[in-house]
Amino acid sequence: WAETGEFFTISGLGVWPEAASCEYFRMLHGGRIPEGILRTVVPAAPDAWITALERWGTLTFGDCAAAAIRLASEGFATYPLLCDWIAHEVDSIRHWPGNAAMYLPEGRPPRVGEVLKHEDLARTLQFLVDEERAHAERGRSPGLAAVRRAFYEGDIAGCIAAHQTENGGLLTARDMARFRVGIETAVSTTFGSVEVWGCGPWCQGPMLLQALDILEGVDLEAMGHNSVAYLHTLAEAINLAAADRHGYYGDPRFVDVPIETLLSKRYAAGRRALIRSDRAFGRMPPPGAVDGHAPGPGPYDADSPARTAPGASSPVGADRLDTSHVCVVDRFGNAFSATPSDSGLQAPIPPGLGFVPSPRGGQAWTDPRAPASVAPGKRPRLTPNPAIAIRRGEMLMPFGTPGADVQTQMMLQVFLNIEVFGMDPQSAVEAERIASHNFPDTNDPHDHVPGSLWLQGSLNPATGEALTALGHRVDWYPERGPANISPDISGVCVIRKDLASGVMTGGADPRRPAYGIGR
Repeated sequence: WAETGEFFTISGLGVWPEAASCEYFRMLHGGRIPEGILRTVVPAAPDAWITALERWGTLTFGDCAAAAIRLASEGFATYPLLCDWIAHEVDSIRHWPGNAAMYLPEGRPPRVGEVLKHEDLARTLQFLVDEERAHAERGRSPGLAAVRRAFYEGDIAGCIAAHQTENGGLLTARDMARFRVGIETAVSTTFGSVEVWGCGPWCQGPMLLQALDILEGVDLEAMGHNSVAYLHTLAEAINLAAADRHGYYGDPRFVDVPIETLLSKRYAAGRRALIRSDRAFGRMPPPGAVDGHAPGPGPYDADSPARTAPGASSPVGADRLDTSHVCVVDRFGNAFSATPSDSGLQAPIPPGLGFVPSPRGGQAWTDPRAPASVAPGKRPRLTPNPAIAIRRGEMLMPFGTPGADVQTQMMLQVFLNIEVFGMDPQSAVEAERIASHNFPDTNDPHDHVPGSLWLQGSLNPATGEALTALGHRVDWYPERGPANISPDISGVCVIRKDLASGVMTGGADPRRPAYGIGR
């Protein structure tokens, strides 16, 4: 926020219904959180956007929703990634009539360039706009409050609750009416002279900051960009940060997360000392020791909430393409970074609404010892984790990406490409990347592949051989898929503003449909 120099986060993440519990899923579903309606938490996106407009915006909800209503009602041309994803999920889509009507209007996946309409969604959004207009004479804030009531207490909430009851779900009208997103102070660290701000441990945001703290004490530039030594050190720092994520991160309203210690330079130095230049961990290392805190169960415990995947023929969780990212810097120097995410294809759409209430509960655990376990009113630990970097008086840089458990890893590499290796944002985004899966996947069933390290296909094969010799279990991403994209390795977007000159440069990842726009 340029006016005050402060950073805030809106936790656009819903909570578990009152009826949800670890015991429920362990007794009735063998510890799994099955795909579909039982993954539903309170949908948080509407309240997140309304809250952002109330506190920092100038437009009405109707102003902001106008383009979405037009595209949903009149239709939009489908693009390769969307068509591929619908085709990939066609069996799940056909399982629910509302989803099939929305995504398979001709009884089949759309072809590239065909027009896809979401008319029910357009009507839902228009209903919210009409409610705002009905209260417009009282001012902008009462209009936004009317939008919130219409969604969380009115007909939309009633429709969602009825659909849940009729189909064995747990979410109720009471859960909807009681919900409000939180506005929380962002957490931060420094990397040299740069401050990096992210979301708190209700998501995986601090993992990026911890990895930066670990790497700050290493002469990365001397190692050389994407050298064997650099990639090995990078992977091990990621694995150490991921171990702490697994052991400590969860909704701070329910879990005592030792975030000050985890983000301290002294703690990072101790973690850094565990990295050996001649040998990889080979499996997820244990979380660090923090006085007065016992970390949650590890993936190797007898009653672990994670399980070892049988092979590594594809990256763990690589088939989930339900996330996007947007970052903006305005003429006043305000920066915004957001990573909207929820599956629109793997849970049922209530009749007439045109959207899936949030199935983000699939990113929780059913072992009550786990920090990110299921509990009434608790937020699952989210993978999206937008960030903003700043060098006061010199540079401002919002950045982020889709990509589930690889998000923080890809953001880390792009940041280092810019700040350590001097790349411009677009070059930094396009450079070859790696991803570790040497820790439990956030999404149920929390598979992981010990030692797993994925490399982008354009890296030198000799690099992979050398990393294998160090003990990494190396696999290769395909360089480009049938739609000329590589979605498994995420799609980083970044804007970098020179605060002295006002010049902005951007980077949009060619691995997914992404664009930089200025005006």
